Amino acid sequence: MYYEINLATDETESVAPVWLVTVPAFPEVTTFGDTQSDARTNGLKAIEEAISARMSDSEDIPAPHAKFAEASRCVEISALTYLKIALYTICRAKAVTRAELARRLGWHREQVDRLFRLDHKSQLDQLESAFKAVGETIQFSLPHFAQAA
Repeated sequence: MYYEINLATDETESVAPVWLVTVPAFPEVTTFGDTQSDARTNGLKAIEEAISARMSDSEDIPAPHAKFAEASRCVEISALTYLKIALYTICRAKAVTRAELARRLGWHREQVDRLFRLDHKSQLDQLESAFKAVGETIQFSLPHFAQAA
C-alpha cells in the first residue's frame, strides 16, 4: 500500500540541494533529506507520525492506494501499518470504541491500545481477533500466488 509524495529540490542551498517532501494526502507533512533516498525515508516516517497523530485525535486517515504508476512518486507503508489503519477506520465507521473492543475481546484496555500504536509490533493473530470482534475478516490478495497454485 502506498501514499503519494512530492519531491522537489531546494536550490537555495549553496553547497548541495536539499530534497523537500510534501504529501498530498497529509497537508501537515513537510520534511526533507540530503538525498532523494533520505527524503523518501523521512517522508515515510513523517506519514507514520501523521497517522499516529490522527489516530490519537480521532481524525480521519486517508486510505493508502493499492499501487501507483510511478514508483518514484510514492512510499510504501508496511502491511502491519496498513492493518492498523484499516482496524482504526472500521472501528470509527462502526462506532466501536477501544473500550468496547476490549470488552468484545475480553482483553485489558492497554492490549487494545497497542493495536493502534504504529510503533508496536502487534501479532497477526491479535489483529485477526480484533477484526473478527468488529465483524470483519482480513483478506489477502496475491494474484501471482493464486495463479501458481
